[in-house]
Amino acid sequence: MSERKPAKLKLGVIVGSDRKESINRKLAQALVKLGNDAFDATLIQIGDLPMYNQDNENPVPAPVARFKAEVEASDALLFVTPEHNRSIPALLKNAIDWGTRPWGKSSWPGKPTAIIGTSGGAISSAIAQQHLRAVLSGLPDLPVMSGEAYILFKPELIDAAHDVTDASVKTFLKAFIDKFAGFAAKLAAK
Repeated sequence: MSERKPAKLKLGVIVGSDRKESINRKLAQALVKLGNDAFDATLIQIGDLPMYNQDNENPVPAPVARFKAEVEASDALLFVTPEHNRSIPALLKNAIDWGTRPWGKSSWPGKPTAIIGTSGGAISSAIAQQHLRAVLSGLPDLPVMSGEAYILFKPELIDAAHDVTDASVKTFLKAFIDKFAGFAAKLAAK
């Protein structure tokens, strides 16, 4: 009798940049590829969300309804954030705000979450990740995996096929996504 593999978790990936050549999207796509044995991943679009305004909550705009449904359909969430002026991009904060609204209809509870990011700077997205962790800590029942992952991005780091070309970075990223898969699976089992 063959042993059944556990079902893959549905991973929602939220990239905090809408830039066409976003290095954080490239990192997200590489992580999706590295984690494809544990996750069925979907990149959740946030660039089409209007700026949050409570006046627009009833009914929520169609892009917001789509975004909230994709978050709610996910078993786990991966935030991949750049750093803008030592914080998270407004685009990402806007998505987080819409995900909590309207009052009493938050899309975030119960989603095991991890945070990662990249930039070309020496400290990568370290401060943005700290700010994102602080923002997410205010959302009830949103378990965020401990540990930090700051990736110094170089133009040749990720190729067109979403493969990480640096062996040590690839090993690090594979360990990160595997740790997250274990964290998410343990919480999903509860």
